[in-house]
Amino acid sequence: MNQNLAFADYAVFIIYFIVVSVYGYTVYSKRKQDEQDAKAYFLAEGNLTWWAIGASLIASNISAEQFIGMSGEGFFLGIAVAAYEWLAAVALIIVAVWFIPVYLKNKIYTMPQFLKTRYNESTALIMAVFWLFLYVFVNLTSILYLGAVAINGLAGGEYLHLIMVGLAVFALFISLGGMKVVAYTDVIQVAVLIIGGLVTSYIALTTVGQYFGVGENAIAGFKVLMREAPEHFKMIIPKPTATSSQLEIDKYLTFPGLMSYVAGIWIINLNYWGCNQYITQRALGADLQTARTGILFAGILKLLMPLIVMLPGIAAYVLYQNGHLPQLVGGKDGAYSAILTFLPTGLKGLSVAALTAAIVASLAGKVNSISTIYTLDIHKKYIQKDAGEKQQVNIGRIAVFAAMLLAVLFTWNDILGIGGVGGFTYIQKYTGFISPGVFAMFFLGMFWKRTTGAAAIVGVILGFVLSVLFNEYAPAIFGNETLLYTAYPNGKGAYEIPFHICMGLSFFFTMLVMILMSFAGPKVNPKAFETEPGMFKVKPQTTVLIVITLLIIVALYVKFW
Repeated sequence: MNQNLAFADYAVFIIYFIVVSVYGYTVYSKRKQDEQDAKAYFLAEGNLTWWAIGASLIASNISAEQFIGMSGEGFFLGIAVAAYEWLAAVALIIVAVWFIPVYLKNKIYTMPQFLKTRYNESTALIMAVFWLFLYVFVNLTSILYLGAVAINGLAGGEYLHLIMVGLAVFALFISLGGMKVVAYTDVIQVAVLIIGGLVTSYIALTTVGQYFGVGENAIAGFKVLMREAPEHFKMIIPKPTATSSQLEIDKYLTFPGLMSYVAGIWIINLNYWGCNQYITQRALGADLQTARTGILFAGILKLLMPLIVMLPGIAAYVLYQNGHLPQLVGGKDGAYSAILTFLPTGLKGLSVAALTAAIVASLAGKVNSISTIYTLDIHKKYIQKDAGEKQQVNIGRIAVFAAMLLAVLFTWNDILGIGGVGGFTYIQKYTGFISPGVFAMFFLGMFWKRTTGAAAIVGVILGFVLSVLFNEYAPAIFGNETLLYTAYPNGKGAYEIPFHICMGLSFFFTMLVMILMSFAGPKVNPKAFETEPGMFKVKPQTTVLIVITLLIIVALYVKFW
């Protein structure tokens, strides 16, 4: 087991870096010649193919939070964490069929623009500020931290800050070229991360097979995992009883069994894929059918993700429990890096390139969204109303640089405490503070014409407040005897309820208040979106993709229920 990278690994990584950089510059040079306006920079409007849309969605989504964080949850929970990916495919179907037609028909370019068009400027401004803080201080920081920690562990453990800056600079290089450069370099990034990820999973399974005497066979290795860790191959985490161990309680707090499927995991996925700047910026680069096909293509790719990002974590768990892995650096989030140490020279470099591709692509996509929201929804409206096309592009680039700089500064010494709770859970939990209110506001705004602007403002604020109350002040609300106790690595502990259930409670009460408030308004809000006959109708080839995806998901749940 070789802990560090060799010359061949660096060579593979450098080749990857050169290919992405040269291709990105080529795309930028062509774009620069004939696409100078702000919409081309922020949206690549009318120029993205279905495969570019789908690949770009996956590249922006799959990052260190999946490779490192989800692999860590695979180590801790097992296959139950795959629900995030498999149900994301269902969420993408819902978005492609029902959400995207609304966005495209009403020419929505940003999420705050949706809120202004459907509700009012106050709602749009509140959410623009919310999203900017969320993207910078939760998304960017967590991706940078997890990615730098993982690569640093493989590079010898002495270059954390250098790697952090390197990832940020690489992402800046790509994102400063605009949406088209981000989207088309994402195609290469996705190819690298899928190939590298599959190689890592294959080596992990053959390594398990080798250590357990069944030969270097991936299928035999998978059977060993199922035999040695049967509890890691159950989709539903059982509810703790009076005799449950602290470990069993901690697992349920992270993923509370069937209760996750009642609300929490659906709110996470539908809010992420349906009410998120990353989606609209790619989908608006095409007509309805192309956008739908691209989103469904992303849904099919999501089915592969647990194989790439979760399975190595389970393999690490089995090897660790049987003494074949050293002490994990960084707790469960060190599982993926530990598995990479088993890779032979050259392939280790490919896997590091895959991890870097995931990190950089996600960083680039997120800072592009940050610059779009800031430029179009804040700067152009409230600071420099007469900004021309070229000025908007320059402002967007400044916003990209500023966002990345802030993320690096706040990640430098893990100011936000990302490493303390596990990267994947950190992102899901703290994104979930605004998800219930945002999703309620978007869902009612799209599909109930009576929803009022006042209800939207109250909804988004109430959703946040309720999430904070349920997550942070649960004992005062429910009493300790009704809650679960969790112990933290620092020796302290707290009574709490699973954050999935907190999200469900917040969503329910937010929806209730918004509906009651809207009944006090007109039966049809004058700003409600109009629908057309056949607006949500899908073509036969689209139906085929949907049916195939759903059948695969059903088969997976039948197998691992």
